[in-house]
Amino acid sequence: MNQIGPPLGTTFFGHPRGLATLFFTEMWERFSYYGMRGLLILFLTATTISENPGMGLDAASAAAIYGLYTALVYLLALPGGWVADNIWGQRKAIFIGGCIIAAGHFSMALPSDATFFAGLILIVVGTGLLKPNVSTVVGDLYPEGGARRDAGFSIYYMGINLGGFLGPLLVGYFGEGMNWHYGFGLAGIGMIAGLIQFRMGYKHLGNIGILPVYDGLAAKERRFYLYTGITGAIIAAFALLVSSGVIDVSLSQIAATLGGSILVVVAAFFLYLIIFSKHTALEKKRFGIIFWLFLLVSVFWAGFEQAGSSLNLFAESGTDRVMFGWEMPASWFQSVNSLFIIIMAPVFGSLWVFLARINRNPSFLYKFALGLFGLAGGFFVLAWGASFADQGDLVSPAWLTVTYFFFTCGELCISPVGMSSVTKLAPANRVGQMMGVWFVGTALGNLIAGLAASDVGSGFQPLFWQVTTFAAGAAIIALLAAPFLKKFTGDVQ
Repeated sequence: MNQIGPPLGTTFFGHPRGLATLFFTEMWERFSYYGMRGLLILFLTATTISENPGMGLDAASAAAIYGLYTALVYLLALPGGWVADNIWGQRKAIFIGGCIIAAGHFSMALPSDATFFAGLILIVVGTGLLKPNVSTVVGDLYPEGGARRDAGFSIYYMGINLGGFLGPLLVGYFGEGMNWHYGFGLAGIGMIAGLIQFRMGYKHLGNIGILPVYDGLAAKERRFYLYTGITGAIIAAFALLVSSGVIDVSLSQIAATLGGSILVVVAAFFLYLIIFSKHTALEKKRFGIIFWLFLLVSVFWAGFEQAGSSLNLFAESGTDRVMFGWEMPASWFQSVNSLFIIIMAPVFGSLWVFLARINRNPSFLYKFALGLFGLAGGFFVLAWGASFADQGDLVSPAWLTVTYFFFTCGELCISPVGMSSVTKLAPANRVGQMMGVWFVGTALGNLIAGLAASDVGSGFQPLFWQVTTFAAGAAIIALLAAPFLKKFTGDVQ
């Protein structure tokens, strides 16, 4: 399959030179993704009669679109990974995915509803091809594994958050301050920059990410194009029937149905593994633990991912953004989490290492509970601040900043810890599938986040209090369940 190791030559901070290529590819892709995401719900809800007209949708419809979009971005990582492994190879999937993403952003830069929604679909498809496969190629740079590989992923993770920090600042400035479509276009330019440097960096990747030709590849590729075309036609026909009113269903109903379907399918998959598969008793118990983590991470992202929806709307209409006589774009708050990640990720990494050295490092089960408490703490702060905003007063940006601080602490207790734990808990022949389940949990959380944010029309404080209560309840359950579940994890900490 892939080359055993990267080509020899210059290094990037002591790491394979190819890491720099992937660092900047992902940085620019995240620049475009988070930059556009910071504008999305603001554009959808902006009035059609203004100097910078938006789409004029109500909050419920806008939140449903936001939830469906962000959920499908992660859900399509599953077929995106399959395409790379079986049809194109990671390198081709990344490049084609980036081209589709750029086309999506440029489509959104055109001022019409049709090109806007076509752009969203293109970005979903392109991100599904690009996102999982960049991470795969990063891992292939380190065939020896070990601490150096972990350090390489840490550097790569900084690229993700650097893009997440810069995107909302620049795209938000052009989109909110000048014209929404200028912002969407700038996101596309960012993706083009990533594609150019990725293509120029091929020489630093050797043969990594190139799929060798094998018997049956051409036939498999033809079937893939056929089934993809049929699926696309069915989805397009359904969308046409819904938009024309032939099928009477709302976006919120579609999102709720998709969320329920995801939960049922994942639960059925784990029941099959636990009851009917030929895995050992310990492995089956660990499958139960992974399903538990899937549920908890879905709850976490259901709150956290309201950053781009209800929290973004709160930044726009409930926060005093005037500084020195100039009004800061609401989308700029989307950069706060990435900035905190850049600052605090090394702190948390050092903390876990220190606690392990003195034999006090908590199990991942307790870290998940801590992460949910962080989420609940953030929403508690925001609900407190929203009590003033709902009375008609604009509140200090400090409320959102402190909220994002708590969110970041929660994220660092759950996201990297969870991914590491899943790879350790899963049997060797199920690691890929279990990581796919992890992505599906992220997708489900994003979908729920969009549905929850649709209640923002009744006021910010009631919504934020509901999420606070739900997250705190989930955190308490996770904490109480941890001692019991720990017995089934074996030596995985």
